Amino acid sequence: MKNHIINAFQEPACQHNQTQSNQQGCSPAKPGQSNGGCAFDGAQITLLPIADAAHLVHGPIACGGNSWERRGSLSSDSSLYRYGLTTDLSEQDIIFGGDEKLFRSIDEIIQRFHPPAIFVYSTCVTALIGVDLDSICHQAAKRHAIPIIPVNSPGFSGSKNLGNRLAGQALIDYVIGTKEPPFETPFDLNFIGEYNIAGEMWDIEDLLKQLGIRLLSRITGDSHFHEVQWAHRAKVNMVVCGRALINVARHMEDAYEIPYFEGSFYGAKQTSSSLMKIAKLFGDQRLIDNVSELIKNEEEKLEEALKEMRNVLRGKRALLYTGGVKSWSVISALQELEIEVVGVGISKSSQEDIARIKDLVGEDALLINSRGARVVLETFKEKQGDILIAGGRNIYVALKERIPFLEINQERDHAYAGYTGFIRMAQHLVNAIQHPVWRLANLEAPWEESNHDRIFQ
Repeated sequence: MKNHIINAFQEPACQHNQTQSNQQGCSPAKPGQSNGGCAFDGAQITLLPIADAAHLVHGPIACGGNSWERRGSLSSDSSLYRYGLTTDLSEQDIIFGGDEKLFRSIDEIIQRFHPPAIFVYSTCVTALIGVDLDSICHQAAKRHAIPIIPVNSPGFSGSKNLGNRLAGQALIDYVIGTKEPPFETPFDLNFIGEYNIAGEMWDIEDLLKQLGIRLLSRITGDSHFHEVQWAHRAKVNMVVCGRALINVARHMEDAYEIPYFEGSFYGAKQTSSSLMKIAKLFGDQRLIDNVSELIKNEEEKLEEALKEMRNVLRGKRALLYTGGVKSWSVISALQELEIEVVGVGISKSSQEDIARIKDLVGEDALLINSRGARVVLETFKEKQGDILIAGGRNIYVALKERIPFLEINQERDHAYAGYTGFIRMAQHLVNAIQHPVWRLANLEAPWEESNHDRIFQ
């Protein structure tokens, strides 16, 4: 496990992780320093969307309970991934060993659900007591003749982003390249780091189908285990979510000569750019022409649909408090709506993300490198913001301070990617800013003498 973690920090394709003579590279976090999501949490975010596999948490029930049903990843078929499966280690198991309990749990899952594979996640407790997860999974896999995959990402090993990468390494070591697809096409594409939050990928897949592009493997939103196995037969890879699974894309380029690029589907410009990059990597002129025609038609329809909403949003000031790919891709979408971004959270962004943010927002916007409501609120008031766009954990801060709020992170229920999602985002921004509750909430109390006559006249 230690070697896996060290290797994750030596990823050559990640510029942020390369130690240079004048710059300190990434280093593993100390236990207790994983505020904002631990490595176990990050591994589950990456792998849980493989919908027909079983996902077993080997540890106390709190580890399974705290991570269950917290993501908005949707499936069009299997619902096995929604089961909260855990070995529920007790104090007795910790003292005398939980190996037998893990074997029994695997047996029960196979007997009850008949999954094509099982992912078994280590936790802080099982790593500290020295459970040999690799050996147990290997023995169980031989006994049951299905893949049983150890995911060595205990929470204390590092941040959520490290957990993403360790999960990607598990896919490299045990899954990708272990099965062949039923057939191949000239335009087979993989998405890497796309989790189908609120069904976003379905809107993008509709665009790809219009172009004759087949989404061969989804890594991992709305995916089945077998399609991840044959991902190595794609012709192009697109890395959708920041740099979290860049190790998977780099490995597939080295091992299978599949070119990749990093892109986004937030906003019309990013969506059009990503579609064109996909077409150019396939290298087919007819496909490039078809993409150009589709982009032209979609952007014309988009302009008509956004006309009235853009009049409402023009000149509004937003504070964006998120991380990763959304820290820069959502900025681009907001600027297309003529919203001014006055502050951006960068605590979970890579150096490459931060460079893109600076290019987009210029020198006037504040970059917030701290996790905490106080800094967010101070920035919002200092910059005279009109709306806070952030993750769900910040909604109560916004409500208490009577600030219009839009949820943008992975727990949300609304899809904002692609052309259709962009219209949806614009409508939700208008609704949030114009909602009458904010005017009422900012009035003085009716019993205040200065407000009494105006309220009750």
